[in-house]
Amino acid sequence: MLTASTVAKLGAAIAARALAAVLPFPFLVRRLPFCRSRLISHSYCEHMAVVKLACGDTTPNNLYGLVMSLLMAGADLSCIFVSYGLILRAVFRLPSLQARHKALGTCGAHVGVIVIAYTPGLFSFLTHRFGHSIPHHVHIFLANFYLMVPAMLNPIVYGAKTKELRDRVLRALCPGRSAS
Repeated sequence: MLTASTVAKLGAAIAARALAAVLPFPFLVRRLPFCRSRLISHSYCEHMAVVKLACGDTTPNNLYGLVMSLLMAGADLSCIFVSYGLILRAVFRLPSLQARHKALGTCGAHVGVIVIAYTPGLFSFLTHRFGHSIPHHVHIFLANFYLMVPAMLNPIVYGAKTKELRDRVLRALCPGRSAS
């Protein structure tokens, strides 16, 4: 199924898609006139934070960012739904109820990670475009949350599925209790 060649092709396709999505950003920003401060009040150089410093027409930047956010999320979620449909079809064909439960538990962890990763990202992107009444510090918090929290929660979500790790954490937190 997943040969080294297939994995390499998938990796190349993912890298090409990412490059194609972000490559226009520097060119879109370069055409903007900046007549105010060039100091970004953000913890990292985010495209929309730079665009907000411009004093010219930022419509192309806003449209490109919105369309790309929706297209990327839509394409990703479409692939995820198709994949999970195929996975669920295979899981429900398993003969053992225990094997089905184990597979569904793993799928549940994956769905949790997907929700953790996509929800703050989409919310952050959309508040930049439509949340003009949202305070600036909330935008910064959401952007930092979007970058840091999914990466921090990923090992926790998957680690909770690992019985050995879960048992060791329970023993460390509750020394008198025996792990199940």
